[in-house]
Amino acid sequence: MRKLVYALIVLLLIVHQDFWWWDTYDPLVFGFIPIGLAYHAGVSLAAAILWALAIRYCWPAGLDDEEPGAEGGAGREGEHA
Repeated sequence: MRKLVYALIVLLLIVHQDFWWWDTYDPLVFGFIPIGLAYHAGVSLAAAILWALAIRYCWPAGLDDEEPGAEGGAGREGEHA
């Protein structure tokens, strides 16, 4: 799955360069959004979804685990020094 996420990142980088919509103002999406703006909104949503997939499948295991005493020692209730 990690290789797929990396491949999707490269694909997203490629499709982000939308030179084919630069000079096009017609057609309008939903009757009022220029197609280039709608395209970038779609790319932004795809980037957000891809970022969530990257966090889910590519984040190193155990990186967020808390270590005992990492917060500066005994200071919270219920801890013994």
